[in-house]
Amino acid sequence: MSILHIDDLHTYFDTTGGTVRAVDGIDLSIEPGEIVGLVGESGSGKSVTADSIMNLVERPGRIADGSVEYDGRDVLSLTESELAELRGKEMSMIFQSPEEAFNPTQTVGRQLHDVLRSHRSGPVHPFRRILGLDHDAACREAVIEMLDAVGIPSPEDRYTDYPHEFSGGMLQRAMIGMALLCDPKLVLADEPTTGLDVSIERQILALFKDMVEERNTAVLWITHDLSVVAKLCDRVAVMYAGKIMEVGPTETVLSSPKNPYTQALLNSIPRYDRPDEDLFVMEGEIPSPLDRPDGCQFADRCPKVHDRCRDVHPPRYDVGEREVACYLVEEEAE
Repeated sequence: MSILHIDDLHTYFDTTGGTVRAVDGIDLSIEPGEIVGLVGESGSGKSVTADSIMNLVERPGRIADGSVEYDGRDVLSLTESELAELRGKEMSMIFQSPEEAFNPTQTVGRQLHDVLRSHRSGPVHPFRRILGLDHDAACREAVIEMLDAVGIPSPEDRYTDYPHEFSGGMLQRAMIGMALLCDPKLVLADEPTTGLDVSIERQILALFKDMVEERNTAVLWITHDLSVVAKLCDRVAVMYAGKIMEVGPTETVLSSPKNPYTQALLNSIPRYDRPDEDLFVMEGEIPSPLDRPDGCQFADRCPKVHDRCRDVHPPRYDVGEREVACYLVEEEAE
């Protein structure tokens, strides 16, 4: 059974200029112990998808249609108290901007400790809170171990540092540690290794692999970096203009892409083994979310476009282990 099942999800933003269709009818499932990559250009709707899964879309945004089920529960129908219990404990999210995830008036260690305490322990007696006795040694040790696991140097000393005393990369790692602290069943990782050097990125990827293998955790890994997807993810979903264009096993999709957009993304990766080749540039831009075309969202940029593509966006056709939203697949089968 899928730990996460998204069905026909639409997330819109009502603005003075019109309705922005950021996520425009996507289906996606993740199994326990599976890492699924979500890739696409900026503005494709990847981060809004993650916010929708956590039911964190704020006004003027709204989830206009569809469903999000986590472990058989309808996330979109839960109360705020039920969501508060779920977030951080069973479902956690690594946000793009670590600076916005931490309270600047509290130490990093205290903030991680509070996350652990709120989901792993019972209520704290007021007198214990006043005396500061709620910082028990076991929680402190667990936080320090996590800071060490994500590559924070001298974690015992850094426990008492404030967010402004961390570098951007260290704060990113601390946020990853916060998301993993309560052993969640589902992790939504939005560009989690952006800005980290190669050695720390390798350490973080190994941490996620170990977590998935040991605890059967499910992960949605949002990224622009297809090389990371190739190393880490079991399946990959390619998103464009609010829609899933192709989804399937990572090796299959990256080695023989069927959708022209997937092909263009792969062609855009610089080939260091072919230094004399000109860099491929994908012409055109993502269509305005205020004025989505009726047909295929990629039609205006696709080198293989024909009249049918401009009428109705193609459904996702089953092609062996994967699904591809492209009329070319149907024509090839015929």
